[in-house]
Amino acid sequence: MAFSEILSMAFQNIRANMLRAILTLLIIAFGIMALVGILTAIDAIAYSLSDNFSGLGANSFSIERKWGEVKSNHRGRTSKRADAIDYRQAMEFKERFDFPAKVAVGCYGTGSATVKFGDKKSNPNVQFNGADENFMDVQGVEIALGRNFSITEVESGAPVAVIGQDIVKTLFDNKNEKALNQIIAINGGRYRVVGIMASKGSTMNESSDRKIYAPLVKVKSLFGGGDRDFFLIVAVNDPTSLEAAQSEATGLFRQVRGLRPGEDDDFRLFASNSIVAILKENTATLRLAAVAIGLMTLLGAAIGLMNIMLVSVTERTREVGIYKALGATRQSVLLQFLTEAIVICQIGGLVGIFLGILIGNIVTPLLGGSFLIPWAWMFLGFSLCMIVGVVSGFYPAMKAARLDPIEALRYE
Repeated sequence: MAFSEILSMAFQNIRANMLRAILTLLIIAFGIMALVGILTAIDAIAYSLSDNFSGLGANSFSIERKWGEVKSNHRGRTSKRADAIDYRQAMEFKERFDFPAKVAVGCYGTGSATVKFGDKKSNPNVQFNGADENFMDVQGVEIALGRNFSITEVESGAPVAVIGQDIVKTLFDNKNEKALNQIIAINGGRYRVVGIMASKGSTMNESSDRKIYAPLVKVKSLFGGGDRDFFLIVAVNDPTSLEAAQSEATGLFRQVRGLRPGEDDDFRLFASNSIVAILKENTATLRLAAVAIGLMTLLGAAIGLMNIMLVSVTERTREVGIYKALGATRQSVLLQFLTEAIVICQIGGLVGIFLGILIGNIVTPLLGGSFLIPWAWMFLGFSLCMIVGVVSGFYPAMKAARLDPIEALRYE
Protein backbone atom coordinates (compact mmCIF):
# COMPACT_ATOMS: atom_id res chain seq x y z
CA MET A 1 0.00 0.00 0.00
CA ALA A 2 1.36 3.43 -0.96
CA PHE A 3 2.20 5.80 1.89
CA SER A 4 -0.06 8.51 0.42
CA GLU A 5 -2.98 6.07 0.70
CA ILE A 6 -2.02 5.21 4.28
CA LEU A 7 -1.86 8.92 5.12
CA SER A 8 -5.25 9.55 3.50
CA MET A 9 -6.82 6.72 5.48
CA ALA A 10 -5.27 8.08 8.68
CA PHE A 11 -6.99 11.45 8.14
CA GLN A 12 -10.27 9.69 7.36
CA ASN A 13 -10.11 7.73 10.62
CA ILE A 14 -9.24 10.90 12.55
CA ARG A 15 -12.25 12.70 11.02
CA ALA A 16 -14.47 9.73 11.84
CA ASN A 17 -13.57 10.14 15.53
CA MET A 18 -13.20 13.94 15.51
CA LEU A 19 -14.07 14.68 19.14
CA ARG A 20 -11.71 12.04 20.50
CA ALA A 21 -8.95 13.18 18.14
CA ILE A 22 -9.41 16.83 19.17
CA LEU A 23 -9.24 15.98 22.87
CA THR A 24 -6.13 13.88 22.28
CA LEU A 25 -4.29 16.48 20.22
CA LEU A 26 -5.17 19.16 22.79
CA ILE A 27 -3.28 17.13 25.40
CA ILE A 28 -0.25 17.20 23.09
CA ALA A 29 -0.83 20.88 22.26
CA PHE A 30 -0.81 21.98 25.90
CA GLY A 31 2.39 20.07 26.56
CA ILE A 32 4.16 21.65 23.57
CA MET A 33 2.67 25.06 24.42
CA ALA A 34 4.16 24.89 27.91
CA LEU A 35 7.56 23.89 26.57
CA VAL A 36 7.79 26.38 23.69
CA GLY A 37 6.14 29.17 25.69
CA ILE A 38 8.55 28.93 28.62
CA LEU A 39 11.62 28.66 26.37
CA THR A 40 10.47 31.60 24.21
CA ALA A 41 9.84 33.74 27.29
CA ILE A 42 13.32 32.90 28.64
CA ASP A 43 14.89 33.83 25.30
CA ALA A 44 12.94 37.10 25.17
CA ILE A 45 14.09 38.04 28.67
CA ALA A 46 17.68 36.99 27.94
CA TYR A 47 17.90 38.92 24.67
CA SER A 48 16.40 42.04 26.21
CA LEU A 49 18.74 41.99 29.21
CA SER A 50 21.70 41.17 26.97
CA ASP A 51 20.95 44.16 24.74
CA ASN A 52 20.74 46.46 27.74
CA PHE A 53 23.87 45.13 29.43
CA SER A 54 25.66 45.36 26.12
CA GLY A 55 24.62 49.00 25.80
CA LEU A 56 28.03 49.91 27.11
CA GLY A 57 29.55 47.90 24.28
CA ALA A 58 31.83 44.89 24.31
CA ASN A 59 34.80 47.23 24.77
CA SER A 60 33.55 49.00 27.91
CA PHE A 61 33.60 48.66 31.67
CA SER A 62 32.34 50.77 34.54
CA ILE A 63 33.86 51.62 37.93
CA GLU A 64 31.64 51.87 40.98
CA ARG A 65 32.21 51.63 44.71
CA LYS A 66 31.70 48.39 46.61
CA TRP A 67 28.61 48.28 48.74
CA GLY A 68 29.21 46.96 52.24
CA GLU A 69 32.44 46.62 54.20
CA VAL A 70 35.93 45.96 52.89
CA LYS A 71 38.97 44.69 54.79
CA SER A 72 41.72 47.16 55.45
CA ASN A 73 44.51 44.56 55.71
CA HIS A 74 45.22 40.95 54.80
CA ARG A 75 44.41 39.59 58.28
CA GLY A 76 41.05 41.27 58.29
CA ARG A 77 41.50 42.80 61.76
CA THR A 78 39.66 45.96 60.82
CA SER A 79 37.10 46.85 58.21
CA LYS A 80 35.45 49.97 56.90
CA ARG A 81 32.50 50.92 54.79
CA ALA A 82 33.40 51.74 51.21
CA ASP A 83 33.23 55.49 50.66
CA ALA A 84 31.31 56.96 47.77
CA ILE A 85 33.28 57.92 44.66
CA ASP A 86 33.25 61.70 44.87
CA TYR A 87 33.55 64.28 42.10
CA ARG A 88 37.25 64.94 42.71
CA GLN A 89 38.18 61.27 42.45
CA ALA A 90 36.12 60.75 39.31
CA MET A 91 37.61 63.78 37.54
CA GLU A 92 41.15 62.94 38.67
CA PHE A 93 40.83 59.45 37.22
CA LYS A 94 39.44 60.85 33.99
CA GLU A 95 42.40 63.26 33.64
CA ARG A 96 45.11 60.75 34.63
CA PHE A 97 43.96 57.62 32.80
CA ASP A 98 46.62 57.45 30.10
CA PHE A 99 45.28 54.69 27.86
CA PRO A 100 43.78 54.61 24.34
CA ALA A 101 40.27 54.95 25.70
CA LYS A 102 37.46 57.41 26.34
CA VAL A 103 36.38 58.02 29.95
CA ALA A 104 32.89 59.23 30.86
CA VAL A 105 31.68 60.46 34.24
CA GLY A 106 28.09 60.41 35.41
CA CYS A 107 26.10 60.76 38.60
CA TYR A 108 22.65 59.84 39.79
CA GLY A 109 20.38 62.77 40.58
CA THR A 110 16.86 61.63 41.41
CA GLY A 111 14.37 59.11 40.13
CA SER A 112 11.32 61.17 41.12
CA ALA A 113 11.72 64.38 39.15
CA THR A 114 8.73 66.28 37.77
CA VAL A 115 8.96 68.02 34.38
CA LYS A 116 6.69 70.86 33.25
CA PHE A 117 6.13 72.78 30.05
CA GLY A 118 3.32 75.32 29.92
CA ASP A 119 0.23 73.72 31.44
CA LYS A 120 1.51 70.17 30.89
CA LYS A 121 3.23 68.20 33.63
CA SER A 122 4.77 64.74 33.93
CA ASN A 123 4.33 62.27 36.76
CA PRO A 124 7.00 62.44 39.50
CA ASN A 125 8.83 59.38 38.15
CA VAL A 126 11.35 60.92 35.75
CA GLN A 127 15.02 60.00 36.20
CA PHE A 128 17.20 63.10 36.28
CA ASN A 129 20.94 62.35 36.07
CA GLY A 130 24.20 64.15 35.36
CA ALA A 131 26.54 63.41 32.47
CA ASP A 132 29.74 64.79 30.96
CA GLU A 133 30.51 65.36 27.29
CA ASN A 134 31.62 61.73 26.74
CA PHE A 135 28.73 60.03 28.50
CA MET A 136 26.33 59.72 25.55
CA ASP A 137 28.96 58.25 23.22
CA VAL A 138 30.30 55.75 25.75
CA GLN A 139 26.84 54.64 26.86
CA GLY A 140 25.67 54.23 23.28
CA VAL A 141 22.91 56.83 23.68
CA GLU A 142 21.75 57.95 20.25
CA ILE A 143 20.65 61.56 19.78
CA ALA A 144 17.61 61.57 17.50
CA LEU A 145 17.47 65.36 17.18
CA GLY A 146 19.69 68.15 18.45
CA ARG A 147 23.09 67.63 20.01
CA ASN A 148 25.10 66.43 23.00
CA PHE A 149 26.52 68.68 25.73
CA SER A 150 29.64 70.70 24.93
CA ILE A 151 32.67 70.69 27.23
CA THR A 152 31.97 74.32 28.09
CA GLU A 153 28.40 73.51 29.14
CA VAL A 154 29.58 70.59 31.27
CA GLU A 155 32.30 72.58 33.06
CA SER A 156 30.12 75.65 33.62
CA GLY A 157 27.02 73.70 34.67
CA ALA A 158 24.85 75.30 32.01
CA PRO A 159 21.07 74.83 32.43
CA VAL A 160 20.61 72.63 29.37
CA ALA A 161 19.11 69.16 29.05
CA VAL A 162 18.87 66.11 26.81
CA ILE A 163 15.47 64.46 27.22
CA GLY A 164 13.94 61.04 26.45
CA GLN A 165 11.03 60.20 24.18
CA ASP A 166 8.53 59.75 27.03
CA ILE A 167 9.08 63.38 28.01
CA VAL A 168 8.53 64.48 24.41
CA LYS A 169 5.34 62.42 24.27
CA THR A 170 4.00 63.84 27.53
CA LEU A 171 4.89 67.51 27.06
CA PHE A 172 5.19 68.05 23.31
CA ASP A 173 2.62 65.70 21.73
CA ASN A 174 5.36 63.28 20.62
CA LYS A 175 6.91 65.89 18.28
CA ASN A 176 10.71 66.16 18.58
CA GLU A 177 10.89 69.34 16.52
CA LYS A 178 8.45 71.02 18.88
CA ALA A 179 10.57 70.11 21.93
CA LEU A 180 13.97 71.27 20.66
CA ASN A 181 15.23 74.57 22.16
CA GLN A 182 12.18 74.87 24.43
CA ILE A 183 12.52 75.87 28.09
CA ILE A 184 11.26 73.19 30.48
CA ALA A 185 11.03 73.16 34.28
CA ILE A 186 12.64 70.23 36.11
CA ASN A 187 11.82 70.25 39.82
CA GLY A 188 11.35 73.99 39.54
CA GLY A 189 14.62 74.69 37.69
CA ARG A 190 14.57 76.00 34.12
CA TYR A 191 16.48 74.12 31.39
CA ARG A 192 16.77 74.54 27.64
CA VAL A 193 16.31 71.35 25.62
CA VAL A 194 19.36 70.90 23.35
CA GLY A 195 18.88 67.24 22.43
CA ILE A 196 16.30 64.46 22.24
CA MET A 197 17.37 60.84 22.73
CA ALA A 198 16.23 58.12 20.37
CA SER A 199 13.73 55.66 21.83
CA LYS A 200 15.24 52.60 23.55
CA GLY A 201 12.18 51.17 25.29
CA SER A 202 12.14 49.75 28.80
CA THR A 203 13.70 46.87 30.70
CA MET A 204 12.59 45.36 34.01
CA ASN A 205 10.04 48.17 34.48
CA GLU A 206 12.74 50.83 34.01
CA SER A 207 12.16 53.03 30.99
CA SER A 208 15.19 54.43 29.19
CA ASP A 209 12.87 56.93 27.51
CA ARG A 210 11.82 58.49 30.82
CA LYS A 211 15.26 59.93 31.52
CA ILE A 212 16.71 63.43 31.41
CA TYR A 213 20.42 64.27 31.45
CA ALA A 214 21.90 67.62 32.42
CA PRO A 215 25.58 68.67 32.60
CA LEU A 216 27.47 66.91 35.38
CA VAL A 217 28.40 70.07 37.32
CA LYS A 218 24.79 71.29 37.25
CA VAL A 219 23.43 68.05 38.72
CA LYS A 220 26.32 67.99 41.22
CA SER A 221 25.33 71.44 42.47
CA LEU A 222 21.74 70.26 42.99
CA PHE A 223 22.31 66.78 44.43
CA GLY A 224 26.02 66.72 45.33
CA GLY A 225 25.63 66.82 49.08
CA GLY A 226 25.97 63.90 51.46
CA ASP A 227 27.01 60.48 50.19
CA ARG A 228 26.41 61.24 46.52
CA ASP A 229 28.03 58.73 44.18
CA PHE A 230 29.74 59.39 40.88
CA PHE A 231 30.55 56.57 38.48
CA LEU A 232 33.00 56.10 35.66
CA ILE A 233 32.61 54.34 32.34
CA VAL A 234 35.67 53.50 30.24
CA ALA A 235 35.46 52.56 26.55
CA VAL A 236 38.73 51.32 25.07
CA ASN A 237 39.51 51.87 21.40
CA ASP A 238 40.61 48.26 20.85
CA PRO A 239 38.36 45.55 22.39
CA THR A 240 41.34 43.16 22.59
CA SER A 241 43.02 45.50 25.09
CA LEU A 242 40.07 45.45 27.52
CA GLU A 243 41.86 43.36 30.17
CA ALA A 244 44.97 45.55 30.01
CA ALA A 245 42.79 48.64 30.39
CA GLN A 246 41.03 47.12 33.40
CA SER A 247 44.34 46.26 35.04
CA GLU A 248 45.70 49.77 34.53
CA ALA A 249 42.42 51.33 35.68
CA THR A 250 42.50 49.28 38.88
CA GLY A 251 46.05 50.41 39.72
CA LEU A 252 45.32 54.07 38.99
CA PHE A 253 42.04 54.12 40.88
CA ARG A 254 43.68 52.60 43.94
CA GLN A 255 46.03 55.59 43.91
CA VAL A 256 43.15 58.00 43.42
CA ARG A 257 41.26 56.42 46.33
CA GLY A 258 44.37 56.54 48.54
CA LEU A 259 44.43 52.81 49.27
CA ARG A 260 47.53 51.47 51.02
CA PRO A 261 49.27 48.22 50.05
CA GLY A 262 47.43 45.32 51.66
CA GLU A 263 44.05 47.01 51.62
CA ASP A 264 41.34 45.40 49.53
CA ASP A 265 39.84 47.34 46.67
CA ASP A 266 36.83 49.34 47.81
CA PHE A 267 35.51 49.61 44.25
CA ARG A 268 34.45 47.19 41.52
CA LEU A 269 34.94 47.01 37.77
CA PHE A 270 31.97 45.75 35.78
CA ALA A 271 32.56 44.67 32.19
CA SER A 272 29.45 44.34 30.04
CA ASN A 273 30.73 41.19 28.34
CA SER A 274 31.22 39.39 31.68
CA ILE A 275 27.68 40.28 32.76
CA VAL A 276 26.31 38.93 29.49
CA ALA A 277 28.34 35.73 29.97
CA ILE A 278 26.86 35.23 33.46
CA LEU A 279 23.40 35.91 32.05
CA LYS A 280 23.84 33.29 29.32
CA GLU A 281 25.08 30.73 31.84
CA ASN A 282 22.08 31.27 34.11
CA THR A 283 19.54 31.21 31.27
CA ALA A 284 21.06 27.91 30.04
CA THR A 285 20.14 26.38 33.40
CA LEU A 286 16.64 27.82 33.15
CA ARG A 287 16.25 26.34 29.67
CA LEU A 288 17.22 22.88 30.92
CA ALA A 289 14.67 23.18 33.71
CA ALA A 290 12.02 24.26 31.20
CA VAL A 291 12.82 21.30 28.93
CA ALA A 292 12.53 18.94 31.94
CA ILE A 293 9.12 20.40 32.85
CA GLY A 294 7.97 20.16 29.24
CA LEU A 295 9.12 16.54 28.95
CA MET A 296 7.18 15.58 32.07
CA THR A 297 4.07 17.22 30.59
CA LEU A 298 4.60 15.37 27.31
CA LEU A 299 5.06 12.09 29.19
CA GLY A 300 1.52 12.43 30.48
CA ALA A 301 0.35 13.31 26.96
CA ALA A 302 2.14 10.22 25.55
CA ILE A 303 0.43 7.94 28.08
CA GLY A 304 -2.95 9.47 27.19
CA LEU A 305 -2.32 9.03 23.47
CA MET A 306 -1.28 5.39 23.90
CA ASN A 307 -4.46 4.70 25.85
CA ILE A 308 -6.58 6.28 23.10
CA MET A 309 -4.79 4.28 20.41
CA LEU A 310 -5.31 1.02 22.33
CA VAL A 311 -9.03 1.82 22.57
CA SER A 312 -9.03 2.55 18.84
CA VAL A 313 -7.42 -0.82 18.07
CA THR A 314 -10.05 -2.59 20.15
CA GLU A 315 -12.92 -0.72 18.46
CA ARG A 316 -11.54 -1.39 14.98
CA THR A 317 -10.68 -5.09 15.40
CA ARG A 318 -13.21 -6.19 12.74
CA GLU A 319 -11.92 -3.45 10.43
CA VAL A 320 -8.38 -4.79 10.80
CA GLY A 321 -9.68 -8.29 10.05
CA ILE A 322 -11.29 -7.04 6.83
CA TYR A 323 -8.05 -5.29 5.82
CA LYS A 324 -6.07 -8.46 6.31
CA ALA A 325 -8.67 -10.60 4.54
CA LEU A 326 -8.34 -8.29 1.55
CA GLY A 327 -4.58 -8.79 1.51
CA ALA A 328 -3.19 -6.09 3.81
CA THR A 329 0.17 -7.05 5.31
CA ARG A 330 1.27 -6.67 8.91
CA GLN A 331 3.52 -3.80 7.86
CA SER A 332 0.60 -1.95 6.22
CA VAL A 333 -1.58 -2.29 9.34
CA LEU A 334 1.30 -1.23 11.60
CA LEU A 335 2.00 1.84 9.43
CA GLN A 336 -1.71 2.68 9.37
CA PHE A 337 -2.04 2.98 13.17
CA LEU A 338 1.44 4.45 13.64
CA THR A 339 0.70 7.16 11.05
CA GLU A 340 -2.54 8.05 12.84
CA ALA A 341 -0.67 8.55 16.12
CA ILE A 342 2.03 10.65 14.47
CA VAL A 343 -0.51 12.80 12.58
CA ILE A 344 -2.45 13.50 15.78
CA CYS A 345 0.80 14.43 17.53
CA GLN A 346 1.99 16.72 14.74
CA ILE A 347 -1.34 18.55 14.53
CA GLY A 348 -1.25 18.98 18.30
CA GLY A 349 2.34 20.11 18.00
CA LEU A 350 1.46 22.78 15.42
CA VAL A 351 -1.29 24.14 17.66
CA GLY A 352 1.00 24.01 20.71
CA ILE A 353 3.88 25.76 18.93
CA PHE A 354 1.58 28.55 17.70
CA LEU A 355 0.13 29.11 21.18
CA GLY A 356 3.57 28.79 22.80
CA ILE A 357 5.06 31.50 20.56
CA LEU A 358 2.17 33.85 21.34
CA ILE A 359 2.32 33.23 25.09
CA GLY A 360 6.12 33.39 25.21
CA ASN A 361 6.15 36.71 23.37
CA ILE A 362 3.75 38.32 25.83
CA VAL A 363 6.76 39.29 27.96
CA THR A 364 8.65 40.79 24.99
CA PRO A 365 6.73 44.10 24.69
CA LEU A 366 6.96 44.54 28.46
CA LEU A 367 10.76 44.38 28.15
CA GLY A 368 10.93 46.68 25.16
CA GLY A 369 12.04 43.90 22.80
CA SER A 370 10.81 42.82 19.38
CA PHE A 371 8.66 39.81 18.47
CA LEU A 372 10.75 36.65 18.72
CA ILE A 373 10.34 33.58 16.50
CA PRO A 374 12.12 30.68 18.28
CA TRP A 375 13.14 28.52 15.33
CA ALA A 376 15.21 26.19 17.52
CA TRP A 377 12.32 25.57 19.93
CA MET A 378 9.92 25.08 17.00
CA PHE A 379 12.20 22.34 15.66
CA LEU A 380 12.43 20.86 19.17
CA GLY A 381 8.63 20.84 19.40
CA PHE A 382 8.23 19.06 16.06
CA SER A 383 10.91 16.53 16.99
CA LEU A 384 9.33 15.77 20.36
CA CYS A 385 5.92 15.36 18.71
CA MET A 386 7.41 12.85 16.30
CA ILE A 387 9.03 10.93 19.16
CA VAL A 388 5.82 10.96 21.23
CA GLY A 389 3.81 9.79 18.21
CA VAL A 390 6.17 6.89 17.50
CA VAL A 391 6.53 5.83 21.15
CA SER A 392 2.80 6.09 21.92
CA GLY A 393 1.61 4.56 18.68
CA PHE A 394 4.10 1.72 18.25
CA TYR A 395 2.67 -0.75 20.79
CA PRO A 396 -0.98 -0.27 19.72
CA ALA A 397 0.12 -0.53 16.06
CA MET A 398 2.02 -3.76 16.78
CA LYS A 399 -1.02 -5.13 18.60
CA ALA A 400 -3.21 -4.36 15.59
CA ALA A 401 -0.67 -5.82 13.14
CA ARG A 402 -0.49 -9.11 15.07
CA LEU A 403 -4.25 -9.70 15.11
CA ASP A 404 -5.34 -12.97 13.52
CA PRO A 405 -7.65 -12.08 10.61
CA ILE A 406 -10.09 -14.92 11.33
CA GLU A 407 -10.38 -14.06 15.03
CA ALA A 408 -10.61 -10.38 14.16
CA LEU A 409 -13.53 -10.98 11.78
CA ARG A 410 -15.40 -12.87 14.54
CA TYR A 411 -14.90 -10.04 17.04
CA GLU A 412 -18.08 -8.32 18.23
